[in-house]
Amino acid sequence: MSTQNIIIQQPQPFDLVGSDILIAGIAVAFEGTLTINVSEGHDEYASFTTVGSLALKQFQGHIAIPATNSFQLSRLFVRLADDTGNEDGPAITIPVLFGPKILPGYTGYRNYTVVSGDNLTKIAQSEYGNNDFQPILQANQNIISDPNLILVGQTLRIPRNDT
Repeated sequence: MSTQNIIIQQPQPFDLVGSDILIAGIAVAFEGTLTINVSEGHDEYASFTTVGSLALKQFQGHIAIPATNSFQLSRLFVRLADDTGNEDGPAITIPVLFGPKILPGYTGYRNYTVVSGDNLTKIAQSEYGNNDFQPILQANQNIISDPNLILVGQTLRIPRNDT
């Protein structure tokens, strides 16, 4: 996703992220600073990262979301803005999915390719030892619109809470 002066390469829209959200891309910003905001409408966290101030340059940054957050939803919005020189400066916002809200103790995910005969309950039983497929559904909400309809060959993210 990009605007004229900000290109976000990581995370991509609907990526599954953890409590430390890594952000990377290419940008130019007034005085070399981009503001990072993460929100879902109920709670918000802010940080900043430095980038080039005269030409497009690569940047890396992160924002740590505390375990004491008050997020109500698993879909967050990450906003990067060059608002250090002008509050109406260029900005970009992308949606991400917050793993710790989807699965308590979230440590990451693994990819799973759907095979013939699979359904979300069967996958949950295999992955978690129970029939609760909600974490799988929430982690893939951008590609699964009906929990009764998954497709052979589809790659699903399976949230994990182990190492």
